[in-house]
Amino acid sequence: MSDTTQTPPWDAIILGGALAGAATALLLRRRNPRWRILIIEKSGALGRRVGESTVETSAFFLGRVLGLTDHLNEKHLVKQGMRFWFFNDRTKGLADCSETGPRYNVRFPGYQVDRSVLDEEVLARAVGEGAHLHRPARIREVVLVDGGIQTVHVTGADGKEFSERARWVVDASGVAAILGRRNGWLVTNKAHPISACWSRWNNVKNLDSREFAERHPDWSRRSKAVRFTATNHICGKGWWSWWIPLKGGDMSVGIVYDQRITELPDGAKIGDRLRAFLVQHPAARELLEGATYQEGDVHFRRNCAYSSSRYAGNGFVLVGDAAAFMDPFYSPGMDWISFSASAAAALVDSCLSGRSAPERVARHNANFTASHDRWFNAIYRDKYYYMGDHELMTLAFRLDLGSYYLGVVSRPFSSGNSALEVPAFAPEGGRAAGILMALYNRRLAAIARARMERGTWGRRNTGRYFGFISYELNARLLPRVVGQLLMWLLLEAKEGWRTWFRTFEAEEKLAAPAVPAVP
Repeated sequence: MSDTTQTPPWDAIILGGALAGAATALLLRRRNPRWRILIIEKSGALGRRVGESTVETSAFFLGRVLGLTDHLNEKHLVKQGMRFWFFNDRTKGLADCSETGPRYNVRFPGYQVDRSVLDEEVLARAVGEGAHLHRPARIREVVLVDGGIQTVHVTGADGKEFSERARWVVDASGVAAILGRRNGWLVTNKAHPISACWSRWNNVKNLDSREFAERHPDWSRRSKAVRFTATNHICGKGWWSWWIPLKGGDMSVGIVYDQRITELPDGAKIGDRLRAFLVQHPAARELLEGATYQEGDVHFRRNCAYSSSRYAGNGFVLVGDAAAFMDPFYSPGMDWISFSASAAAALVDSCLSGRSAPERVARHNANFTASHDRWFNAIYRDKYYYMGDHELMTLAFRLDLGSYYLGVVSRPFSSGNSALEVPAFAPEGGRAAGILMALYNRRLAAIARARMERGTWGRRNTGRYFGFISYELNARLLPRVVGQLLMWLLLEAKEGWRTWFRTFEAEEKLAAPAVPAVP
């Protein structure tokens, strides 16, 4: 048994001062200004990271929960939804690519954010509201005691070692995942073997530019929305790339690919390999004319997806990427931060206030385990087999987005901030939706793999345009989703029946060639 009679100097120590950690500190201080919060941040200045795009839930969290609307509108760009570009061997240029995206500008707020600027702002606000900050300081060891006093051993900027003690530790250390890795809780998601490569680029062409309007006049006129500040997804067989503009002129460009289907081309420099991969797509080739990647800002990560076998204990809780990472597709990372930071603040506050910790910890673990597993199966499992096929991906996107609005976006807008304390898919009410979404996702993946075998995959990737009307939280939302489910059933009747009694080996490499050809 530990000695719990001594009062530690801190109620909670937060490992990491970026968005997940700073937001948790801010929420804790707002729940009870008496809580003594210490943030330990390893860097003297927070750097850029992936996760530059919000979606509806994370925009609600940043704007309405944290109160950052003024900052978001002044320092970042307003996002105009998501847009997708497809190609096949008949596609010669940008205007030939099949396109899916909003016909008009979107209804709900969203932002393209420079994470280094955003993270520093949230950290400054947490300190301004009473949290204390050690930076730069490196975590050497964390000693956890169930129900007792937690100890964090630290090396300061001057090289001196010291220790801090608290009742609770919040791990917000990102992919470093200090507690998860050191305690053996992190589990690689072998069912989702994805790699990512990204950089920031200069002089990427603007989709709404006069140059493109003159080069492709009919293409330019067909959409009434702003294309450039959308998150543009340029998609291929087994891969997709994000194109996110940032305030000041930089463009974040990265690819994510399924290692079972494709791979980066060979080369000496990661940035050159990234360019070689991208320019196989005619849309990317036009956008990158004259563009250069920033040499010191090129990153590569393999086997990205992981989760944790424990999300909390009686004295610790994991938030953000320190808890799990699924996939950057659809920009779920800041939604995950929104849920995990909100739930962590509620958990720590209630336990510090004297409520039963074991009961609340058990519920927290159950919620986040269910959320991660259902979320992954509903959206991401084997999705890379069909995300580059215009017909299949457009149907999936409409179903995914409609389901997201019905089951996730609607909750905070109808119930308020506390809705974010329970993650998506976690309540029992989310079980049925998760099963339905996982079913159509699995079926679309099977249809795509059958198309690959028959040589019909991507046949509609040239010359198609689908401009959809953005979703709203109104009486039309459910009928629209039901209509899309009927479209899926028609697809099953048309060609899905071919795969009803088939199984596919997950390890098969169905896409050829394994290394993308470079024009």
